[in-house]
Amino acid sequence: MSNSQGSHRAARGGSGRRAAGRASGLDTHGPDAYGPDLYGPDAYGPLETLSYGAPLYGAPLAPEPQLPRQSSVAAPVADPGAGPGRGAGVEAASGADRRGGARRAARRREGERSGTFRRLVPQALVVAFLAGGTSAFIANDKAIRLSVDGVPRTMHTFADDVDELLADQGVTVGEHDLVAPAPGEALASGDEIVVHYGRPVTLTLDGQRRQLWTTARTVDGALRQLGVRAEGAFLSTSRASAIGRSGLALDVRTERSVTFMADGRERTIRTNAATVGEALGEAGISLRGQDTTSVPSGTFPRDGQTITVMRISGTKEVREEPIPFTVERTRDPTLLKGTEVVAQAGRQGARRVTYALRTVNGVKQKPRKIAEEIAREPVTQRVKVGTKAMPTAVAGADGLNWSGLAHCESGGRPGAVDPTGNYGGLYQFDTQTWQSLGGSGRAQEASASEQTFRAKKLYVQRGSSPWPHCGSRL
Repeated sequence: MSNSQGSHRAARGGSGRRAAGRASGLDTHGPDAYGPDLYGPDAYGPLETLSYGAPLYGAPLAPEPQLPRQSSVAAPVADPGAGPGRGAGVEAASGADRRGGARRAARRREGERSGTFRRLVPQALVVAFLAGGTSAFIANDKAIRLSVDGVPRTMHTFADDVDELLADQGVTVGEHDLVAPAPGEALASGDEIVVHYGRPVTLTLDGQRRQLWTTARTVDGALRQLGVRAEGAFLSTSRASAIGRSGLALDVRTERSVTFMADGRERTIRTNAATVGEALGEAGISLRGQDTTSVPSGTFPRDGQTITVMRISGTKEVREEPIPFTVERTRDPTLLKGTEVVAQAGRQGARRVTYALRTVNGVKQKPRKIAEEIAREPVTQRVKVGTKAMPTAVAGADGLNWSGLAHCESGGRPGAVDPTGNYGGLYQFDTQTWQSLGGSGRAQEASASEQTFRAKKLYVQRGSSPWPHCGSRL
């Protein structure tokens, strides 16, 4: 179809519609050109008052009318060849049907909107109430991460502080346990609470025993926490060993510097040995026979200690030593006073003594007595002691110058002895002459008065001849 033909048909269609309107008496450009007012108060018919008790969903809804462009039946099209009256009538009837369907659809939509509003009001009130409570609930809830002895867990709680949280979770802590943050600290969402339980450790460090507490869970952690220098040290338990809640006993021997003086040489070693004997073996020094060290081999070697090895060689020697005899004195009234007579001569005894002779590092030591036995018992000497009064006068000898004789013979000394040892006393008696005159022992052992008495007796018997050089002094 050409453009001119289309324009012609459009013009014809418009003229036909205007002609039909005039034929039906309707003003196609006036207020009623399309029927009653679609937007006035009566456009949707009389208003209905719905109660809350009415079944909003019970009544069936009328099917929604199809719009003119959605209708399955095509609207009649005016035949250009028909008369003016026929085409206008059909078009007017179709317009009236369309306006009636539109008003019914508008009233249904209005009713649906009013019912929906009445249903939403109480639901909105309930939602608002629940929203307020939920806001308060969310405000007090806290997300907390709790780690107990290295085992973490995340939880939600209403607790206000650390103490309350631990009580809620059944976590009991003591004075040796570690809690961070500290008990009593306030909680906030996102906080992390760490609990480390205390463990008792019996630590023997270089021979010194102590009772300590640690929150470490392994031996290595405990050593670091207690500040123990463990490089090169001996540990009774592996560093990776776990420490239970009941604790453990741990023996630590740190590395120490020990110096040994042996065989004229000095040797310094680093050792963690438990005894001096063990350290001696590590230094390559052996002990033989009676060899020993300056400190007991079972003692703990200290850091910086110097220990001397003593090479000992020795023998035994048996010596016989005398045992002196005792003297027993008995009073004898038949003997002159000052006179003693040996009734039984004494004799020494003997004992055998064993001595240990030692040489330490080439130096002889003082002999040490290690045993003894009696070889011969001593014999007691018995002596009689005179108690009879000594006479002072001897007939025929008194009145002589006895002091002059004594001065000439001995210088007036009662205990004098000549160089030969055969003569003694004031008057130089020999032992045989002295005893023949009734004296005991030797003259030089008697008193001066007894010696003078015996000299007078000798003078009566022999005159001054016993004193050839000094007799003239009488």
